[in-house]
Amino acid sequence: MCPETGARAGKIHTSHGVIETPVFMPVGTQATVKGLPQRWLEEDLDVRILLGNTYHLFLRPGPEQIRRFGGLHKFMAWPRAILTDSGGFQVFSLSQLRTVTEEGVLFRSHINGDAHMFTPESTVDAQLAFGSDILMALDECPPYPVTAEGARKAVERTVRWARTAWEHYRRRREEEPGAGALFPIVQGSMDLALRSECAAALVDLGAPGYAIGGLSVGEPREVSLEVAGHTAKALPKQKPRYAMGVGMPEELAEYVACGVDMMDCVLPSRNARNGCLFTRRGKVLIKQARYKEDEGPVDAECGCYTCRTFSRAYLRHLFQCGEMLFSTLATLHNLRHYLDTMRQIRQAILLGRFPAYLSAARSASAV
Repeated sequence: MCPETGARAGKIHTSHGVIETPVFMPVGTQATVKGLPQRWLEEDLDVRILLGNTYHLFLRPGPEQIRRFGGLHKFMAWPRAILTDSGGFQVFSLSQLRTVTEEGVLFRSHINGDAHMFTPESTVDAQLAFGSDILMALDECPPYPVTAEGARKAVERTVRWARTAWEHYRRRREEEPGAGALFPIVQGSMDLALRSECAAALVDLGAPGYAIGGLSVGEPREVSLEVAGHTAKALPKQKPRYAMGVGMPEELAEYVACGVDMMDCVLPSRNARNGCLFTRRGKVLIKQARYKEDEGPVDAECGCYTCRTFSRAYLRHLFQCGEMLFSTLATLHNLRHYLDTMRQIRQAILLGRFPAYLSAARSASAV
């Protein structure tokens, strides 16, 4: 652990391997990281854990089909760890298609309009069917901004649901001793006192890890970091802390400094598909005309296949033509950039050099 900041390096042990932290988890929403085969993720990028989305996998192909195939690992041919969210964030994003009750959330599929119900128990059951290594408890994620009353109601419901989910999980774990670990999610919008209150109630459950939810929902970056740091301090030191849905490349070290161990974000793959490539010297917007005759790699300091093999001019050509290969090559590069950044951060912590690393990262992002 870095004494000057909250940064720490650790290990999470799962039945599908050891995860070194701090770690960035690529998002495989529908049992796939868009554009990349599993072999590349495992062998080229050395990804130790992927994130899957319960909402989307619940709708297609469904928990029972995945269970029949032997769980998500076998279904998608992925031998390493998988974390699945509860689906709560996606359901609460369907503001016109869902109704919240004390029992759970009634919602209509964005695919065909069919009605479904997510409860604290059913989302645990779905994730157990997936065979997830890390499961998330159903929570209520309020929008930003939200009234004080709305934030409090969301926290109270999140705590009640977490307790219900935890008791159900404990019973199911007796039936399935190899079940993954269930993490409750701390909510509270941007109210620090409410965050502390929510964290304290969830810590009483004695869960093996905790998530920090309700970030990156439109709030200013500095507020997000303040809330993450405050919440992390309210959680047990010996257990992993997972900040959900963050962040930009220059934010990774900042969240680690807050005491966060795990992060995920769709930006590496989504931005890649839109022609935005992350490098050590900033963003490359590949559609720009200045790259039309550029023979150099996207990032000369990156060792990924994309940068070793192709010029910026060729990648621009692929993007301009709408070729599928561009998305694959760009996603490979962006994920490599994120994962290399996290490995550098971990190494800096282990060597006692994280404050200097953080200072350099801040100077670079300010340029």
